[in-house]
Amino acid sequence: MGLDEDSLEYHRSDPPGKIEISTTKSTNTQRDLSLAYSPGVAAPCREIRDDSEDAYTYTAKGNLVGVVSNGSAVLGLGNIGAQASKPVMEGKGVLFKRFADIDVFDIELDYDDPHEFADAVVAMEPTFGGVNLEDITSPDCFVIEKRLREEMDVPVFHDDQHGTAIISGAALLNTAEITGKALEDLRVVFSGAGASALSTARFYASLGVRKDNILMCDSTGIVTTDRVERGEINEYKEEFARDVPGGNLADAMDGADVFVGLSVGGIVDESMIQSMERDPVVFAMANPDPEIPYERAKNARDDTVIVATGRSDYPNQVNNVLGFPFLFRGALDVRASEINEAMKVAAAEALADLAHQDVPDAVVKAYGDQPLQFGSEYIIPKPLDPRVLFEVAPAVARAAMESGAARIEIDLEAHRERLEARLGKSREMMRVVLNKAKSDPKRVALAEGGDEKIIRAAYQLVEQEIAKPVLIGDEDEIARTAANLGLEFTPEVVDPTGGTDEAYVERLYERRRRKGITRSEAEELIRDSNYFASVMVESGDVDAMLTGLTHHYPSALRPPLQIIGTARDAEYAAGVYLLTFKNRVLFVADATVNQNPDAEILAEVTRHTATLARRFNVEPRAALLSYSNFGSVTNEGTRKPRHAVELLKADPAVDFPVDGEMQADTAVVEDLLQGTYEFSALDAPANVLVFPNLESGNISYKLLQRLGGAEAIGPMLVGMDKPVHVLQRDDEVKDIVNLAGVAVVDAQQG
Repeated sequence: MGLDEDSLEYHRSDPPGKIEISTTKSTNTQRDLSLAYSPGVAAPCREIRDDSEDAYTYTAKGNLVGVVSNGSAVLGLGNIGAQASKPVMEGKGVLFKRFADIDVFDIELDYDDPHEFADAVVAMEPTFGGVNLEDITSPDCFVIEKRLREEMDVPVFHDDQHGTAIISGAALLNTAEITGKALEDLRVVFSGAGASALSTARFYASLGVRKDNILMCDSTGIVTTDRVERGEINEYKEEFARDVPGGNLADAMDGADVFVGLSVGGIVDESMIQSMERDPVVFAMANPDPEIPYERAKNARDDTVIVATGRSDYPNQVNNVLGFPFLFRGALDVRASEINEAMKVAAAEALADLAHQDVPDAVVKAYGDQPLQFGSEYIIPKPLDPRVLFEVAPAVARAAMESGAARIEIDLEAHRERLEARLGKSREMMRVVLNKAKSDPKRVALAEGGDEKIIRAAYQLVEQEIAKPVLIGDEDEIARTAANLGLEFTPEVVDPTGGTDEAYVERLYERRRRKGITRSEAEELIRDSNYFASVMVESGDVDAMLTGLTHHYPSALRPPLQIIGTARDAEYAAGVYLLTFKNRVLFVADATVNQNPDAEILAEVTRHTATLARRFNVEPRAALLSYSNFGSVTNEGTRKPRHAVELLKADPAVDFPVDGEMQADTAVVEDLLQGTYEFSALDAPANVLVFPNLESGNISYKLLQRLGGAEAIGPMLVGMDKPVHVLQRDDEVKDIVNLAGVAVVDAQQG
């Protein structure tokens, strides 16, 4: 089955299309419906009648964009008409929602006249917080956008004009840095003089390129003042007409620093690249075939040729999805009246800055594990990089406020946190912990300090001021790895193999000499980074430790258990996962340590998990789970959680609701809990789930994660005397940073 048939099946499968409307409030009862519609809806209507700004308070307007087209210039298809363009506009809505959590109504208008089209859009202003114009032929698009910007009081953005300008503008900023050329000195040649090319040229001028250094070519040749005088150039191209001799594209490219292709494929050859200045920049963005193939451009000469295309199968894809969702996100969040030049420049600069940062493992995996590090083959972020949202949108919001386009002022740090929450509940929960960690960073030993992921995590911990990492490993090796990764920092490193610390040997020997360890064996063991880090924590030289990235969980846990041990009020450690859903969080214990705990261990695990929940600002409600409800079955298995509940209720230190034994659905479904078992001590669904054994806990959390769509944070180790967390072998850098943040907050609690 070919791509076309695959796409047709994708679009026609039930339900047809790609988008739907869903409700955001409860509609389960008659009262819900009376609030949503008649008679309750009259109240917000009256409020909006009295103050139109209240539409942002009582309706979805503030998160709703209209994607509007007449289908007159659909990429690769041409003038296919309004109805045929609907799949494209639905697709645009998918991108808005996927990348910036913005809702969209796609509007296809059957108007060929630009003024009739503009009249229709202006009339819809009360509906939308912003308007994205799409796939409208030139020069009509200029007329329409100009009118809408003048007559509407919400952001209007024609992505075909400005999207490529912003993304390639970010790439231009970074190529200037790599090549060591000043923006004002760059000679830039454009192939193509349509809407996108003209807007991109204007935007480059906003970034600092001199207009008289821009040479534009259309299908006839160089756009010159002579051609203007002969009436060959329309009013839009005239802006970039140069008083130079006429010629073709090859003539224009001779001696140029930058080539910008927004025309047709295959019109540039190697000789034209060879005629350019040293270390030329080639943005060959015609789709699907660039003006010159990537490999031919790269191999045309011996010096560095920086190439970007519109294709995803080559480095440096100029993809508009890096721009429009985040521009609108920032604009909507400050209720901007427009998207102005300052906001577009801010977006480009934020994208350029992001390309310098270490790339998350998930992004690297999404692109086939190819190396992604700032340089000639990575000058702009990848479209699937989730950080674009909370880097670009706040920059746009800031520019809107500073330029006077914003109707409201917002706290940008709080805004960033809200944006992270849009990417998932787990980010929202971790932000609580990371903010606590930043208030008083602690020293955290990273036992596998030579591992690349650990070094990258250490860099982020330092940059974000979450923790003070201490890497355990070879100092020279760590320094080389950091340099190869382009990480400019000098971490604290302790080498357990070079000059053994006698005090640490003595401490290890003292802790384990009645467990069969001789002094000579202690001298050998201290060279093991896990034992070394454990002694550092136990001695108070660091506040916490992380290990496990390169070890099996039991072998990584053994040294800290032997050296640090459990807390004074604990006999056992336990592993807890935080599972986050769209509107719910669950703490699941024990999922990693205790195979078949008795009632006393279950009670202890419950107490420690409740304490952990409060570190995430979650008030615990604990349920001890079984396959029976409140005595419906009596045997050894059900008596165990029942007895654990009795122990907890008898403990005066337990200040949170707890109940059991109960089935899992009883614990988490409010109708069951409050309706069938109204006597339960839980006044709302449980958020701490304690499983009767390791097998059930591990199976359940993995099913919830894989089939239930939960995001997992952890495992977090509770019950230790000092903060220790054991990583999973496939953990990513973000997981290491998150657990280090948890360890810091643990240490802050003493």
